Amino acid sequence: MNVLRNPFMQQPCQHPLAVCVGLFIAMALSGCGAIVSNVSNGLAEDLSSAILNQDDPELVREALPAYLLVLDSFVWSNPDDIGTLSAAAQLYTAYGAVLVEDVSRAKKLTARARDYGNRALCSSAPAACELGGVDFDTYSSIIGSLDKDDADALYSYSLANLAWIRTHSDNYSALADLPKIELALEHLMIIDPGDMGAGTSMYLGILKTLRPAALGGDPEAGKRWFERGIALSQGRDLSIKVEYARNYARQSYDRELHDRLLNEVLRSEVKYPNLLLFNLLAQEQALILLDTADDYF
Repeated sequence: MNVLRNPFMQQPCQHPLAVCVGLFIAMALSGCGAIVSNVSNGLAEDLSSAILNQDDPELVREALPAYLLVLDSFVWSNPDDIGTLSAAAQLYTAYGAVLVEDVSRAKKLTARARDYGNRALCSSAPAACELGGVDFDTYSSIIGSLDKDDADALYSYSLANLAWIRTHSDNYSALADLPKIELALEHLMIIDPGDMGAGTSMYLGILKTLRPAALGGDPEAGKRWFERGIALSQGRDLSIKVEYARNYARQSYDRELHDRLLNEVLRSEVKYPNLLLFNLLAQEQALILLDTADDYF
């Protein structure tokens, strides 16, 4: 995620696509436990819940690498298992995209996430095995053929590829794949958004607002996606309001909306199941955005 020269190179949580720690972890982990619980007899589900309900982000940062090695062992034993590959893709995404500051290491970790995500979708839908080498029309046709049974793999594929693009944003051929991932997320919302519907809506809001309308973006569509995400989460997922303020309100210079959303975040309850860590980090980001608002507007 960046700067104007390359809109994906800023520090975490400064650029629209550089979503903060809580976002990636919550989106990845809230689906991860259910995906691999059959492999680990409930360990993954319990550990995922423990992380999401943790009030110490630094502890999460320190603990995740051990869990990644466990998932690698699952993949080694089950190289074509969709659930195992999906879980590994999501966790490597969470760790590599936002918890690692070293750029070269982040590139390596998100490359592994992408590989796992691609393999998960390939195992779920053989027609998707060659997505990386096709033109947009062919890509659109293949994604459009996926159904509800492919939803978990498609989600992992999309999240991992988005993280890979973020860490490889110095490569403009990587940035050219953003429309493809946007298409994949939109299709996911059609076939089966599931528990990830709120987070997927937020990602689509971010992608739609990466550019102003004059440069091909669609901020108003992004606004609708943010509002849909808030509705789907019943207002409990505070990161959606933070990203709505960061990406839409700032881009449209709507100070009233910006401050209202962020003050709502600061006044909101944070202790919802599987959202505590997520919401605490969102409140930290809300304070930063409010503190810098006078310089922006």
